[in-house]
Order: sequence, then structure tokens, then C-alpha cells
Amino acid sequence: MVETDISTLKVIIPPLLLPAGFLPESGLFRAVLRFNEFLIRTKLKSIFEVHRIRDYIFINSTNYHYPSLTDGLTPALKVYQCPDGPAQSFHRHRTVSEDILVRQSDVVICGDRQSFEEKKKRNASTYLVAGAADLGHSSKALNENLPVYPAIAALKRPVIGYFGAIDRRLDYELLQKVAEANPDKSFAFVGPVSKGAVPGWFFTAGNVHFPGQAGYDDMPAVVKGFDVALVPFRKDVNRDIVPPEMFEYLGAGKSVVATDFNPDLKELTKGTVAFCLNAESFSGAIGTALRADHAGLRKNRLAIAAENSWETRIEAVADIIDYHLEQVIQP
Repeated sequence: MVETDISTLKVIIPPLLLPAGFLPESGLFRAVLRFNEFLIRTKLKSIFEVHRIRDYIFINSTNYHYPSLTDGLTPALKVYQCPDGPAQSFHRHRTVSEDILVRQSDVVICGDRQSFEEKKKRNASTYLVAGAADLGHSSKALNENLPVYPAIAALKRPVIGYFGAIDRRLDYELLQKVAEANPDKSFAFVGPVSKGAVPGWFFTAGNVHFPGQAGYDDMPAVVKGFDVALVPFRKDVNRDIVPPEMFEYLGAGKSVVATDFNPDLKELTKGTVAFCLNAESFSGAIGTALRADHAGLRKNRLAIAAENSWETRIEAVADIIDYHLEQVIQP
């Protein structure tokens, strides 16, 4: 067990395990997996015994690789927080393993609607708790003494900006039309670039800029330099995600223009974000945001960001867990 800077947080390093991921889905793979689970479980039990841990909640956060790990353990509650849209990755054993995990968990918490609807069919105690943002961090952009990130400060104003991965999620067809329709504006895309997913024109457009990847610590200084912030996602691959950058922008007080990729976001943002159907309305929303921004709108954005902070999401998860613990203690 490894100590951390947080006195109540300990890190347990698992024992050496047999390699199994390369095996096809089969009885052999499941046998090796059960042995690995036995090794991890044995170590957990020894730690529980040494520290006299009797009452505990077992929360599995986005790890579906060891679905039967809690077999033989006695947690008061088994909680599975499943990966949401952006966190999902291909794994040959995921379908079988996650089905086992969902069915044997007391509580399942999903971050996107598609996962929620799918898993609700297999476990009635499934809940939707959407993603959120670190408001304490993004609100640093409101500090008058914080200098704008140098690469953004060097651009011609107004700066229409995006902070995040520049990958297949973005609607490049729409962005091309918007950039061409607004030659007087600088479009800044700050983040890692997946070149295989990005069309060639994106790198040659005169008013599209790539300041490079900035660390998350620099996010407030980057966003502070945006006159309008963008969430230009495609509908086909982003239908169910709740992007944290949307609430980070709002927490920085910025006007936000987005594509209408996820209808659920309209309810969460309560009119503070312009959701656009096409390139024409997207350009129009940028123009309106530049002309008509004022203190009242910024105040509303901060209020919505506060409703969608990680603190509020953690409270929601805690309430769900408390409810189910009460059912265990006093059905």
C-alpha cells in the first residue's frame, strides 16, 4: 500500500498477473481471468485484514477488465461507474465482461445517455450522471491579473477558440464554411492534433491557427483569450456525450457556440449556449455573441457552470449511493 498526499487516499499496487488480453474470448481466457482476479482479491483481503477493514463500498470506476473481482468479497455495496462516450475504447472482451459487471453490480452509474439506456435494460439500479467541469479551475480565467496565453494573445482579434483534442469528433465540413465566411476572425484550435483525422485544408486556411497543445494548467489563460468559445462536434459520433469543455467555457464566462450534436445539452445549459443546425446559423451565432455580450449573460453562464460542476455531480453520486446503502441496511 502506497501513501499519497491525501491522508485518506491509499494506492494498492496489484500483484503480477498472467497475460491474458491477447487471448480470444474463450473458456481459456475466462479461466486465466478468474485466476488473475483471485490474485488481486487475495491481496485485497490481506490488506483488509491487516487494517481491520470490515465495512466498505467497492466502487469500480471505468474498469471492466475484471468483472468478477468482488466474488468472495463482502462490500456493503458494489458500484460500477462505466466509461462514457469519449472514454470508450475497443476491447475484444468488453461485451462479455461488462455484461457480467453490470448484472452483478448493486448500482451502475453512466455518464452518457446511450450507455444509460443500454445498461438500464440489464440492471434496474442504473443512473445517468452526466459529465461536468472543474469550475474552480476554469473560473481562474475571470482573474483580471491572469495574462492571456502568449500564443493566443499574439493572434488578431477577435479570436474564436476551441480547447481540446483536434480529432475526428470535430465537424470539419462545417468549420471550413464558417472559416471561409469569417475571414476577419482568427480561429484558434488549441490541443493535440490527430492528423489522420484532420483534412488538409484545415492546415492551410489563412485564418485558422494551431498554437499547439497547452497543458490543462494553462487552460484558463488560453480560454481567457477567446472572444467566443466553440464546441464544433459532429452529430454522428458525439450524440450522447457531455463535453466538459462546454462547462469550462461557461465557467470562464465565455459565450459558447456549438453544433446541435446532443439535444440533451439544451436542457443542461438552459439557453446559455447557442446550438446551431448548420454553418450559416453557426456563423450568425458567432456574430451575435461578439456584438451582444454583456454582464447579465456572463452571470447566467457562471450560474449554469456552477450547476454542472464536479462538486454537484459528486453530490448526486453520493446521494445515489446513500439511498442504496439505506436499502441494504433497512430494506
